[in-house]
Amino acid sequence: GFSYLINKKMGDFGELVLVVGDCHIPHRAAGIPEQFKRMLVPNKMQHVLCTGNLVSKEQFDEFRSLSPNFAIVRGDFDENNTLPETKVVEIGQFRIGLIHGHQVVPWGDPLALAMVQRQLDVDILITGHTHKNEVNEYEGKFFINPGSVTGAYSSQDSDITPSFILLAVQGNKVVTYVYELKNDKVEVSKSEFQKK
Repeated sequence: GFSYLINKKMGDFGELVLVVGDCHIPHRAAGIPEQFKRMLVPNKMQHVLCTGNLVSKEQFDEFRSLSPNFAIVRGDFDENNTLPETKVVEIGQFRIGLIHGHQVVPWGDPLALAMVQRQLDVDILITGHTHKNEVNEYEGKFFINPGSVTGAYSSQDSDITPSFILLAVQGNKVVTYVYELKNDKVEVSKSEFQKK
């Protein structure tokens, strides 16, 4: 599980990247579930990539405190206008693009996302907004959505599973761990992607 991951020597896993977003605190959710909060502690992750819609300043500060390498983009509910619409970071051999996703129409559409991926010229595109976690490979690129870490309802759906994603990036390989909270238990699924 997670504690095993973060307590093993980091060298084994390369760089750990927390991908998280769509909290909607306090409007649609009171806070991050306790089971997740216990895992999200400072100095364990080398990077935090945030898809936006944290909404509250406190949540912004909390995520920022988790890692010195903190990247965030603006969601449609974030009042902080200084946040960028898109962001590109380089981790290992990967260029990783970040956009909240409300700008991508239709929402979550693979072809529309592939266009953004090409515009940003990235190997991995991370988006949020739909509140449904996804890990898809499409035309040799990787598309990731961490879902909503609080399980906040979306404009399309009120029954949302709280989730976040952890990436272990090592050179040209990335292992994706999707953490979901189901019936008060944390479930993890794992997939791998190699840069061609």
